[in-house]
Amino acid sequence: MANLIRYQDRDIVNDTQKVTTSTWTDNTNNLQVAHTSSTQVVFGASTSSGAHYLEVFNKVTSDTTSVAQYALAYGHKKGSGSLDFTNDTGAKGKSASSNVYSQYRQLVFGDELSNFSFNGFVPDDIYVINVERSRFKHNLKPGTLDLRLSGSGTIATLHLTDDSITQTGSSVSTNAGRQFNIVSGSLGTMLGSNLTQVTGKGSYGLFYPDSGFIILNPSALKQNIDGLTPGVASNNEAKNHQTLYNHISGGKHFIVDSQEKVSSQFYFTRATNTEFNYTTNPSFIDNVGNLNFTSMIDNPTTFITTIGLYNDSGDLVAVAKLSQPVAKDFTKEALIRVKLDY
Repeated sequence: MANLIRYQDRDIVNDTQKVTTSTWTDNTNNLQVAHTSSTQVVFGASTSSGAHYLEVFNKVTSDTTSVAQYALAYGHKKGSGSLDFTNDTGAKGKSASSNVYSQYRQLVFGDELSNFSFNGFVPDDIYVINVERSRFKHNLKPGTLDLRLSGSGTIATLHLTDDSITQTGSSVSTNAGRQFNIVSGSLGTMLGSNLTQVTGKGSYGLFYPDSGFIILNPSALKQNIDGLTPGVASNNEAKNHQTLYNHISGGKHFIVDSQEKVSSQFYFTRATNTEFNYTTNPSFIDNVGNLNFTSMIDNPTTFITTIGLYNDSGDLVAVAKLSQPVAKDFTKEALIRVKLDY
C-alpha cells in the first residue's frame, strides 16, 4: 500500500443545506390523478382497513408500478360516521372514526382529552390527509402546499394552502412538530387576512409538515363545497373519507414539496509537487524490480483517477472517482475537493 497522508483540520469542512424535491413518486410535481384500491373501498366490516383509511395511489393498483402516495381518513370524537365495533353495552361509539380521532389527537397533543381547534372553533370531527412516510424526507416544506377540492356550490374549486408565508413565524409547536393553518390561497399565501375562513366555523384545517399530515375541518369545508357534508349518524358507515377522496381526485391538483437536510463533508485533497509522482501499479516493474518504462526514470508522470479515504486502522471507507484523469509530475500540484453527503 502507498503511504497515506493524513488530512489536516483545515482540509475538512462541514456544511448543511436544505434540499427541496417533489413529494410524489417519479418526482411528479402535481399529483393530478388519484386511484384507490378496489379491496379497500369495500366497507363490509367495522374493523376493515377501508373503514379506517383509504390509500391513494398514483396509478391504478392493477399496475405493478403503482405506489401509495397518501392516505385519507375520517375521525369523529364520538365515533359517529362509522360502524361500532360491537353492540355490547358500553361499546357504543367505539368505532373506526373514534379510533382515528384518538390517534391523531394523541400524535398532536399527547393526550385523550384535547380537541382540534380551528382558530377557536372546535368541531366534533376531522378529515385527515396523511402523506405516505416514504414519500417525503425529513419533512414536508411549508409554503408549497397547493390542494384543490372540486365542488359545485358557493365555490366551484376550493384552493387550499398553509399560511406559513402570510403568517411568517407564527407556527405553533406541538408533539407532531410545527402547526400551520390551512386557509384559502396558494403556495403559503392566504387569500384575505382573516384566519376564520367561514364565519363561525374557523379555518379550513391544520398542517403538520414535520409529521407529514393535514387535518381538515369538515364544518368549514361543507359550507363552500356541496357534497362534502359528512354523514354523522351513529353506528353507520358513511364512507366520509371516500367522499373526501372524490373531491380531491376531482380537483386534479395536489402539490406539496419534500425537504431534507443534507449534511456534507468536504475533503480538500492536496498533492504537492513532490508527492504521488510514482505509480504503485505492479505492471511498471519487472520481476526483479527494474522499471519497465524508462521514461519514468527522468520524467515520472502519473494520472490521478481515484482518491481513497481511509480510517485510522488503514481500512478503505470511501472512494471518489474523478470525471477525468489529472496529470501529475514534479512540476504540478493538484487540489481536489471530495464531497461526502449524508
